[in-house]
Amino acid sequence: MLSPLLSGVSTVRHGFFTRQGGTSWDRGDLNCGLAADDDPSHVDENRRRVRDHLPALALVSLTQTHSTEVVSLTAAPDWPRGRGPEGDGLVTRVPGLALGVLSADCGALLAVDPVAGVIGAAHSGWKGTAGNITRALIDAMAGQGAEPARIRLALGPMIRQASYEVGPEFPDHFRGAVADHERFFRPAARDGHFLGDIARIIAAQAAAEGVTHFEDIGGDTYADPDRFFSARRSAHQRQPDSGRLISAIALQGDN
Repeated sequence: MLSPLLSGVSTVRHGFFTRQGGTSWDRGDLNCGLAADDDPSHVDENRRRVRDHLPALALVSLTQTHSTEVVSLTAAPDWPRGRGPEGDGLVTRVPGLALGVLSADCGALLAVDPVAGVIGAAHSGWKGTAGNITRALIDAMAGQGAEPARIRLALGPMIRQASYEVGPEFPDHFRGAVADHERFFRPAARDGHFLGDIARIIAAQAAAEGVTHFEDIGGDTYADPDRFFSARRSAHQRQPDSGRLISAIALQGDN
């Protein structure tokens, strides 16, 4: 899946990849995370397919921990199997280096400043959103010459409000993370519970940081099992841990 906003930048290649077109399990899933019960060689092959599809010289990602830690790369890292230290965001100006983030309901953000030649990617789950990893990503991009007003920021498929029931204490996590946080939660059918709109919170956070070029490409990971992995859906159906989708972006280089 592509973002028209990012596709308008000729110097980058990107993709919000679905679960289709891989080698995992008996369904040919494109699982790109080692956390799932999958053969590591299948995960490596799936990641190779993503890298070649972009195309890019290398594809790297972090050991995600639902943090607001963003790692800035000034050279292609020599990480075993392309997997780096703990963190949830990546920024670089290195051509041919694809930045990847994994998700299975959480938000995936891909970004570029076409003038500065800086790209970024971030995994924004509810904890990262409560901590405002969007701000951390924009700050890290600014550290490499980007300006918020020039940044193009796209949000990929994730769990949407209609599918995301949360408990009575959950909205309080976002107090201070976004103005008027209560407006992003509406009552659920279950008494005292809410339906949370994390995607709209992310959009509001981006706007608050001065990002005017923002796009949400849509897609509900929970409600669309044919295209997307969903950790919450797997838990509700008492299935094994779900696979992980990957979203990636790369500056065009000598690929």
